[in-house]
Amino acid sequence: MDWSQQVVLVTGGTGSFGKKFVEIMLREYHPRKVIIFSRDELKQHEMRLAGFDHPSLRYFIGNVRDRDRLRRAMQGVDIVVHAAALKQVPACEYNPMEAIKTNILGSANVVEAALDAGVKKVLALSTDKAVNPVNLYGATKLAAEKLVVQSNAYAAHTSTRFSCTRYGNVVGSRGSVVPVFLRQRAQGRLTITDPRMTRFWLSLEQGVRFVIRAIEQMEGGEVFVPKLPSMRITDLAQALAPDAEWEIIGIRPGERLHEVLVNEDEARHTVELDDMFVILPSAEDAWFGQSWRKRGRALPEGFRYASNTNTDWLTVEQIREMVRPWEEEGHAA
Repeated sequence: MDWSQQVVLVTGGTGSFGKKFVEIMLREYHPRKVIIFSRDELKQHEMRLAGFDHPSLRYFIGNVRDRDRLRRAMQGVDIVVHAAALKQVPACEYNPMEAIKTNILGSANVVEAALDAGVKKVLALSTDKAVNPVNLYGATKLAAEKLVVQSNAYAAHTSTRFSCTRYGNVVGSRGSVVPVFLRQRAQGRLTITDPRMTRFWLSLEQGVRFVIRAIEQMEGGEVFVPKLPSMRITDLAQALAPDAEWEIIGIRPGERLHEVLVNEDEARHTVELDDMFVILPSAEDAWFGQSWRKRGRALPEGFRYASNTNTDWLTVEQIREMVRPWEEEGHAA
């Protein structure tokens, strides 16, 4: 894939993922144009001041809830990375209609606008919380996944293709516990919801590079899931504040002990590669993406990819190394 010929639009482009994606795109892939589509003019201004003022960059103020604005922004666009979302679990629980409008209806608008504009590839970002969801955020992301994958049925006679990536917690992103622990360690006491808690974990750069790889390889209809290490919340606390006391406060509404990236039902139409799983459309909806069956291995009956039964675990020192670059950028304040 020749990125130098592509026009790329990123919804939610001023977020943590969007900024890292743009940084890597401009430094290594040199696309013809990158469009930042987001709703906050201040964040766009601050992004410019932070050095994101490359000649190929465009800033487009708009909300994914506004389909007409998306249609305008996508004219001449080849690739859309859909990263815009409301993702704070407690905020989504308290403001359910707002989460639905952005995460579900906004994703539907992205699909419709991309079809109308003749975009070649749309890749939407999802989350482990979309699997067997127990909170509204996860439920909206599950619905968004279904919308994106099923939209290939509308695109069957066009050149537009839709796929998703689904991965775990990103170090230091919005909603991460890392900045909370960094603030709390100054007082010498960390609040831990449940010491048994585990999570899949990856760095922001790992997430971006996985998305880029998925865009390059997608045929339409896949959900790409990277193989990730797991982390114990107690090991994270030990890595960030080894001398701090712990206050156990109990699981919050909409939270669960462990996360799942591939459940038992999905595993029946999932193939395994060395470093990722590819969830394929079910047989009756198999418009595209079936060549993965020849490239990957079928999973055993009852397979489940969960953070607590994972075979790959981060040590305290590895967690410390992952957090250090993020902390050194000044986020610890």
